[in-house]
Amino acid sequence: MIRHVVLMRFADPADAPEAKTRLEALPDSVDALRSLEVGLDVLRTEASFDLALVSTHDDLDGLRDYQEHPAHVQFLAWVRPRLTARAVVDLEF
Repeated sequence: MIRHVVLMRFADPADAPEAKTRLEALPDSVDALRSLEVGLDVLRTEASFDLALVSTHDDLDGLRDYQEHPAHVQFLAWVRPRLTARAVVDLEF
């Protein structure tokens, strides 16, 4: 199993709830997603990111299928111009 963890910091933190909504819609169309959790930061410290995403995939091929799926690519096209920082960790478990 692969766990995909992404942290996002937005130029305008008000975009984070819309990103959350868009991400939460992905499991309806992306079969390679085994689970998906999205949360918004509540502390708003200097070190904070605005949004955290944790998704689970069967294997690396499943992660690639998710990343290349048209619905995910469409989300990336929307979100990338709004981000000031992003961090990603992919874990095998």
